[in-house]
Amino acid sequence: MSKTQLGVIFGSRSCEREVAIISAVQLMNNVNTEKYDVIPVYISEQGMWYTGEALRKIETYKNFNPDAKGIEQVHLDITAGSGALLATRPGKGLFGKPEQVVARLEVCVVVMHGLNGEDGTLQGMLELANLPYTSTGVAGSAIGMDKIMMKQFFKGADLPVLPGVWYTRSMWEANRNAILEDVEQQLGYPVFVKPANLGSSIGVSRADDREGLEDSLDLAFDYDRRVLVEKGLDKPIELNCSVLGYDDDVEASPIEMPISAEKFLDFKEKYLASGGSKGMASLHRILPAPIPEELRDRIQALSCDIFRMMDCKGVVRIDYMWDRNSDEIYITEINTIPGSLAFYLWENAGVKYSQLIDRMVMCAQRAHEDKNLRNYAFTSDILKSVSLGGSKGAKGTKGCKGAKL
Repeated sequence: MSKTQLGVIFGSRSCEREVAIISAVQLMNNVNTEKYDVIPVYISEQGMWYTGEALRKIETYKNFNPDAKGIEQVHLDITAGSGALLATRPGKGLFGKPEQVVARLEVCVVVMHGLNGEDGTLQGMLELANLPYTSTGVAGSAIGMDKIMMKQFFKGADLPVLPGVWYTRSMWEANRNAILEDVEQQLGYPVFVKPANLGSSIGVSRADDREGLEDSLDLAFDYDRRVLVEKGLDKPIELNCSVLGYDDDVEASPIEMPISAEKFLDFKEKYLASGGSKGMASLHRILPAPIPEELRDRIQALSCDIFRMMDCKGVVRIDYMWDRNSDEIYITEINTIPGSLAFYLWENAGVKYSQLIDRMVMCAQRAHEDKNLRNYAFTSDILKSVSLGGSKGAKGTKGCKGAKL
């Protein structure tokens, strides 16, 4: 039985590129090599694509050299169904063909965190290439990446979110005082200030007064032109739940309670507190979270509902804040490609990382099969009656049922 050619796509032009590298190397080290041939596909900070066995070692990225042995620059043939990674190599003879197929991807595991990968852009390219991939689709990925649109989606679905307001960089530059006053009037203190399109807590800070708010907004606008400001809670408990599946076959993981020494989990605590080599898996946590069974069931059910609403696929993680005083829970965000693929949550449920990868691949293949069941064969006689000649062009041409084109 032939092995599946499993492309692991990671990196990209993102502030979270290094986190994605750690997540991808973790995953490649846990793939069942009896089932899959692993093909690393690294997208560099400059947007160049590379493959090669050297990319499976974390040491390769400490001082990345694209000319090193075991690394080759490639690009993806996006012809539907091709899956070919192409490299430009010196040809032999007068009629040598310099562009050669290095590998053919059959399924893609997308391990991207942040822009240019987790936000639906890469997913759109893989849709055009008609390749199965493990992450949430274009629409769900785009909504999940943008905190402002995400909050509006959740509010529209009547889901529990914290009060918030958002602003653009041009608004901030035009009238800083007006924005400061607006935040104080609508939300009060404390508040959390977040760039709209970043994860891993990059650019996120807490403000407890006007001076802190001004500094927080300056910081967030350095990372994005749109910024979300959310009302803070008094000593909330953070709770995270992963969901795995596709379509109606959806399952929620045990719930974790991250432990922070600070007022909130920033990038340093998430990824550097234990050396950073294990990504989110190294975070201090209580797992499963010591919460009432009723709250656990509520969060797991809500997580599955969100997964279905956003038509997610593969593995996601949904983060919550629990206000113990009111017993209310609030959705903080959804991570459509969570750090370390949330494998540690599934290991607590008895699912080995290699088995989690198998299930993610199965989800990708099922979604791909469903996509190819769509009817693309609809035809009409509209082109037979179209004429683009003459001074009127297509304006005077009658379309279906007499409608003008």
